[in-house]
Amino acid sequence: MQFPVTVIDQLDEAQIRRWNDFYGVSADRPRFEEEGIWRRTQQEETAADSGWTGEGDARRRIVHYWHQYGLVDTTAAPALAMTQMYLYHSVAAPRSEIDEAWEQNHAMLTEGGWKKVGPNRFELGDLRVHLIRMEQHPEDLRAGRRLPADYEVIDTVFTSVNCFPPRTVRRRPWEVLTHGVRVKDTPGKPVYAQDLAQLTDFLPFQVEVGCGVSYEAGIPPLHRLHEMYHVNEIEDEQLGKGFTFVLAPGRDPLLAQMFLDTEDKVGELSDMYRACFNAEVTPALRALKRMEEAGHMVGPFITNNFDALGARAGFEEQFMRRYDQRIPPLTLRPEAKALLVIGLHADRRWVARRARAAGLKVFIVDPEGFPRPDGTWFDYPLEAPQDGDVVVRQTAANAISALERMLNPA
Repeated sequence: MQFPVTVIDQLDEAQIRRWNDFYGVSADRPRFEEEGIWRRTQQEETAADSGWTGEGDARRRIVHYWHQYGLVDTTAAPALAMTQMYLYHSVAAPRSEIDEAWEQNHAMLTEGGWKKVGPNRFELGDLRVHLIRMEQHPEDLRAGRRLPADYEVIDTVFTSVNCFPPRTVRRRPWEVLTHGVRVKDTPGKPVYAQDLAQLTDFLPFQVEVGCGVSYEAGIPPLHRLHEMYHVNEIEDEQLGKGFTFVLAPGRDPLLAQMFLDTEDKVGELSDMYRACFNAEVTPALRALKRMEEAGHMVGPFITNNFDALGARAGFEEQFMRRYDQRIPPLTLRPEAKALLVIGLHADRRWVARRARAAGLKVFIVDPEGFPRPDGTWFDYPLEAPQDGDVVVRQTAANAISALERMLNPA
């Protein structure tokens, strides 16, 4: 297992410019980094997905990744590569389950050809892994959390050679855990409309986008990351999507792949970044940029997406999908009369909530589902549109192109 790991070999001049202008930079965030955090806890609030039945059920699984990318020299043109990799996995479970998982993990390390270099420390080429078993986790002690008396914890930490994440990065999943389970908003009674005609009475508007816009650019939906990091059980095989938490520590599917199929799995972990880099700016984004230039829309471009497509379309991005801030700062322009939310299932960062509080009318464009590979439809209703919101069940491509025609009649 050697690092750097090539993501795209032999970049052409346009790709090198794309990297230098949009990805190899720290703009609204360090765009050469990719990060994700999931914490799955067994408690009363998550009973439907975690199998919680009572106070003795307190299983927990945390997955945190933080990868860095860059250009590396090759014999010809530079290549885009994963230069550093950090993957943290923590599981808490009854001691009997931890005993079994501890033995299985070491057996898989042996089977996978990992070399022992110290107590519970192993390496495979340029990749290191450290397993730590404990009765109480230091972060639980810090936060005053208590697991049941018969519970133990295993931390598994993968790092590429010369990768030393700062403490602020390493502590992020535990800070996220202290926020508790996100309470879903209660849906209101929005108005459903065929198009965005009403928005023409609320100009100028601001925009917030979610992964629906990225999906139209050919970027996989976020549940692809859930599949990749085995966050939930797969219940819809075609979509690779499910809602039941992966909590059992025995032969954990993510660890099994990392221990036994290391090179293939590490290569797969860059799939999302590669897709973002290769994606092209969509017609809907270009239409929105023309609306901004015409004064119908005002910035910044509020985005929950890490693909930088908004920046590549010419917008000033305001990035919301942060782990260092639970509710990131939001710029609402005083002249804005509406917020147009495109392809976003839930208002996790309270953008729409804050817009309503500021007196803006909220319009939502979302088809409330998407097709499976076999052509059947997967329903995915919006989580909580509110009274007074206007919902248009269309794709961004259709709704935005129609809006542009309304604003610029022939």
